Amino acid sequence: MTTTDDAATALFTELTGCAPAGVWSAPGRVNLIGEHTDYNDGFVLPFAIPHRTVAAVGPRDDRRIRVASTFADEPVEVAIDELAELFPTPTGKAPAVPEWAAYPLGVAWALRQAEGASDAVITGAGLDIAIASDVPVGAGLSSSAAIEGATASALNELWEAGLDRIALARVGRRAENEAVGAPTGIMDQMASMLGEPDAAIFLDCRSLDANLVPVGIAEAGLAILVMDTRVKHAHSTGGYGERRAACERGAAIMGVPSLRDVSVDDLPRAEELMDDVTFRRVRHVVTENQRVLDTVRVLREEGARAIGDLLVASHASMRDDFEISVPELDTAVEAALAAGAIGARMTGGGFGGAAIALIEQDAVQHVTDAVNAAFAASSFTAPVIFTVTPSAGAHRDA
Repeated sequence: MTTTDDAATALFTELTGCAPAGVWSAPGRVNLIGEHTDYNDGFVLPFAIPHRTVAAVGPRDDRRIRVASTFADEPVEVAIDELAELFPTPTGKAPAVPEWAAYPLGVAWALRQAEGASDAVITGAGLDIAIASDVPVGAGLSSSAAIEGATASALNELWEAGLDRIALARVGRRAENEAVGAPTGIMDQMASMLGEPDAAIFLDCRSLDANLVPVGIAEAGLAILVMDTRVKHAHSTGGYGERRAACERGAAIMGVPSLRDVSVDDLPRAEELMDDVTFRRVRHVVTENQRVLDTVRVLREEGARAIGDLLVASHASMRDDFEISVPELDTAVEAALAAGAIGARMTGGGFGGAAIALIEQDAVQHVTDAVNAAFAASSFTAPVIFTVTPSAGAHRDA
């Protein structure tokens, strides 16, 4: 067991006076490429990271759920039969419970209504849930999906729901969309549930077809550096929703169900029909979809060393067309590239969070020093910098 497992187990024991029935965990994720394409029915290429959220869970003898976390002062307790009164939360409206608790409680609510779940979830016992995590919060590494994945995995087993991993990803997304009020797509939950070592997940967000793509980072003598700017972001705030609305507006103008149905060849026509801002939002999504397809092809045909230009082009598109970067993210990307990175881009929803750089294994310290120096020169708060490797998805730890 990891130190995070130990922390969750200790919290559970402190809360209940006994050992948990089990310990489940799910990882955060890094998106190699494919940003803001998921809710447009497009393509994404994320991978699970070693950083995980752990849920130590055990049954109660009543119809109540109590959730506690190492990052909250007090537990939150509700009756199972009151979950329907707490949720759903309209997008943009604060949940009726503290936001951190809305994630696990929202999963319980969504699981009880999930299509294909067994009738046992309706009569499932109350639960105590203790959560610990080493996924950085607000860094664009899907700390929320990690909470959802760990909780959904635990409840699926303890309530005998009988759902598969994709169905549990849907449960997590519904919790985030409707219980928390964040209008995100399903990429984060799918990456957290389906991750495998040394592989990225090529996901079609319309069909939910998922294929593992070997990335061969270590084999190529490379490393992936995460540069957490420590500029916090939140998907439930306005900027994310505004971008999503612009995408929906652009699809309506083009007369298609989603921007997935717009090709690069359609962009000249789109530019004629749209105002400048809407067009640039559309252009990002359309070209980003193509960059995902190109990255998958290049990884398979040429390997990881050949994808650098695609990563750089992705960042430029997010900075200029989708306008979701911030000075700290641009500084991290530019400093990493100047220090010899093969490619670099911001990752996650934007407005803060983290950037990634694909670098030589023996250049980790050199690039780290360069990024730290660039932040200091700009009087930014020092970033948190670490390497990640593609890792396993959600599972039971003990």
